[in-house]
Amino acid sequence: MAERGCPLCGAEGAEDYHADAWRTYLCCEVCGFVFVPPSHHLPPEAERAEYDRHDNAVDDPGYRRFLERLAAPLRERVPVPATGLDFGCGPGPALAAMLREAGYEVAVYDPFYAPDPSVLRPGLDFITATEVVEHLARPGAELRRLAGLLRPGGWLGIMTKLVLDRERFATWHYIRDPTHIGFFSRTSFRWWAEREGLELQFAGDDVIFLQRPNPIRK
Repeated sequence: MAERGCPLCGAEGAEDYHADAWRTYLCCEVCGFVFVPPSHHLPPEAERAEYDRHDNAVDDPGYRRFLERLAAPLRERVPVPATGLDFGCGPGPALAAMLREAGYEVAVYDPFYAPDPSVLRPGLDFITATEVVEHLARPGAELRRLAGLLRPGGWLGIMTKLVLDRERFATWHYIRDPTHIGFFSRTSFRWWAEREGLELQFAGDDVIFLQRPNPIRK
């Protein structure tokens, strides 16, 4: 991918958006996605080391309360029984455990901690990605792949903090994490959903749902 090529929509020539002491941030003029150019991405071993520092235990009550912000609206949209995937589950797949406790069948996938590609199979009722999309080097391709695994009517639930404006971006704690390399806004989610033919719903300040449409029956 070119240094200024948008990793969400593929457009070239993103504009300068912000710079700090560690790296620069670009904004796509087509879809509004804000991203860190590839030259400032961590190598895989350093990225893994950052994730290993996270302390997100499956049974941690505070972590479960955080994940409930996505789990609750997912339960409203997807009744039991249903089969899903927790994508980017990390070393402590708490959300998968919570959903299994609620009666769902849930597989887990993570490129570092659960790298089993056999679970990436089509026909899923739902996929969750909590605090994942901001880490993706190629979010456009990855999200398209995930959406393609959903059955018609299936849901992709995402949790990520959203860009509000340039001024607040400059002091935003979210960009201090060196593994965060891509930043959605409501504008960029709307653009991507429209291009991909998905229904978009904002279920909270940082909770987003995308639904694969059912085919029109004649």
